Amino acid sequence: MARNADETRRKILEAATEEFAQHGIAGARVDRITRTAGVNNALLYRYFGSKTELFDTVYSRLVTEIVNAVPMEPADLPGYAGRLYDYYEAHPDVVRLAAWRQLERPEHTLPQVVYDAQREKAESIAQAQKDGAVPDSLPAGELRDLMILLSLSNTPLMPVMGSEVDRERRRATIVAVATAILRT
Repeated sequence: MARNADETRRKILEAATEEFAQHGIAGARVDRITRTAGVNNALLYRYFGSKTELFDTVYSRLVTEIVNAVPMEPADLPGYAGRLYDYYEAHPDVVRLAAWRQLERPEHTLPQVVYDAQREKAESIAQAQKDGAVPDSLPAGELRDLMILLSLSNTPLMPVMGSEVDRERRRATIVAVATAILRT
């Protein structure tokens, strides 16, 4: 029975990830999620409580996946920005979910996993700064945030009609800018 419940939760989470990424929290429909997952609405509410709690679960899970998939090495912050860029390119739903969360629930407290991951990264950078491996011209938390923001530069702000984005060049630019930030 537990195995079946785990499988049902997995199906709901997969369907919800797609639904929230495409439609946001307000636009997501429980009926579409459960239809895609092949379960009834009652199971979604039983396992996740509400649509917003389901979103928080999806968001927390994705943040945990990013932290595990793209570990940060303070001595190579430019490489970290590049690897995050690669991850976001391969998982565009993550970026969309983060945007929806910020647009629709900016006042809502982030899941604890987000705070823990960001705190640990800042502490790791701060220690590397104390050890002399990372310049200390910028506070550790701001340096962390800059690397993350650079990695999100996967779409041009002013796209030219009919032109393709050179992803390799964009990644190289992100890494070069991250390197330059560390020289300041």
